[in-house]
Amino acid sequence: MSLPLFQTPKPIDAHFKSDGDIVLFNGNVQDLLTEIPDKAIQLVITSPPYNLGKDYEHRVDIEKYLEQQTEIIAELCRVLKDEGSLCWQVGNFVDDGEVFPLDILYYGIFKKFGLRLRNRIIWRFGHGLHASKRFSGRYETILWFTKSDKYLFNLDNVRVPSKYPGKRHFKGEKKGQLSGNPLGKNPSDVWEFVLQDWEQEIWDIPNVKANHPEKTDHPCQYPIELVERCVLALTNEGDWVLDPFAGVGSSLLAAIKNNRHAVGSDKEKEYIDLARERIFSYFNGTLGYRPLGTPVYQPTGKDSVSKVPDEWKEVYAQRTMLEEKGEYDK
Repeated sequence: MSLPLFQTPKPIDAHFKSDGDIVLFNGNVQDLLTEIPDKAIQLVITSPPYNLGKDYEHRVDIEKYLEQQTEIIAELCRVLKDEGSLCWQVGNFVDDGEVFPLDILYYGIFKKFGLRLRNRIIWRFGHGLHASKRFSGRYETILWFTKSDKYLFNLDNVRVPSKYPGKRHFKGEKKGQLSGNPLGKNPSDVWEFVLQDWEQEIWDIPNVKANHPEKTDHPCQYPIELVERCVLALTNEGDWVLDPFAGVGSSLLAAIKNNRHAVGSDKEKEYIDLARERIFSYFNGTLGYRPLGTPVYQPTGKDSVSKVPDEWKEVYAQRTMLEEKGEYDK
């Protein structure tokens, strides 16, 4: 899907200005942070380098990696408003076949700076690398922290249609009255998958692979849709949204399309250039984009790739026979 044509372009600055609209900083994020005054940012949201040895990463010892991130997080806390939020999207660090869950390793760092964890959101996706010596990973996490107990949360912006809108109280003073909210239901903390129910703590959103409409040359790009939900819930129009590891600008685009100010940094000029191109594409209506809440594609069984190939039919037939037989005789 492309966005509406002929929106008025906004200027893109190379350095932070409090009266600016969009900032794309090419360089070290710590240099950008020195330009941002205290308590200027409503939402920090990012997917930091995972230390996996990607093209844009220099892999270091895990302790050194976390030490480097701690220095950046300290500055992020400084620029964050008292009522602001920080969303940290990470996966796993894998070393010699052993998995280190980065969200758990990061948790102590954020607590060191007094942040309060509000949700540990699971981002589930259906595609990725296939492991041979462990179960294939199909989720990553978003840690949502707030700086204080007085924080912005726009519940009505993220409500979804109730499953039973006609449900009524069955006893007490409100007996017979509708028990729900006409705008939809409150996001649940039940850990289960419900298609299109992105408000659950399991969010089923496709990751950005080859056939995704937002795909660029970045090896670890995350979808605009994932960020947009946080932007709508945790900021108001006119607020500043900061992505310290902006990559190709997905976080900035989520902010811009919802009338927020956006600032992002990346040390790779190639990605900054791609982010700028995508922002220009947004304003001229040619940006490829997966709309918020789009159902995840379900194979019909008629697609060639979802059919059992001839070479595997014998194996599938044997498995079916075993399943039909049921339990083995005792």
